[in-house]
Amino acid sequence: MSNSVGYIYILTNPSFKEYVKIGYADDVQKRLKQLNRSECIPFAFRVYATYEVDSRLSDTKIHSIIDKLNPNLRSIETFEGKERKREFYAMSPEDAYSILEAIAEINGRQDKLKKIQPTIEEQNEEDEAEEIEEEHHERWAPFKFSMCNIQPGEEIVFSNTASPYDGEVCKVLNDKQIEYKGKPWSLSALATKLSNSKWSVAGPRYFKYKGEWLNTIRERMEAESNE
Repeated sequence: MSNSVGYIYILTNPSFKEYVKIGYADDVQKRLKQLNRSECIPFAFRVYATYEVDSRLSDTKIHSIIDKLNPNLRSIETFEGKERKREFYAMSPEDAYSILEAIAEINGRQDKLKKIQPTIEEQNEEDEAEEIEEEHHERWAPFKFSMCNIQPGEEIVFSNTASPYDGEVCKVLNDKQIEYKGKPWSLSALATKLSNSKWSVAGPRYFKYKGEWLNTIRERMEAESNE
């Protein structure tokens, strides 16, 4: 890489395909090596894209931009009474790339945005992770509208400011499906389509009911039921 100040990076990992890691580094390869020293994850991180910048940035500035688009995508947890925000976002690498692409276009620096082609080894790891995911898919508890006390006939709203379909209204058909433009859809299938994502996305993270994210409602109600 050249002697510019640094790079905004998008990293992916087959271990958790539903997330991307977004941050800033003066040297992306050095940052990658630091992350991949850990033996706590099955697969290594890889660079999906980089955006060269001519001024040093803090991760906080980058994350604040994304959080304003959709604060629900950020990986946040409470550990020992303290809130911990991470560099991980529940979005496809394509969606993350589209954000950097928009920033590059606004600044007239499209030539500084680079998408990195995966190596054969990385592609093989992607395939292996996908096989593992398929084997365990049936064990996951699928989302049901009854988990949120949402009845058939009620409306939910697609929310993704990076998509031209932001604000589209859908009607709940039954416990697992919604209606959009006269056709039945699962939450994840429609979220993937409206987000124009190559990969499947978690539907409840992209829809709101009465202004509240579906996954937030589900988590809140599950927590209340366990009290």
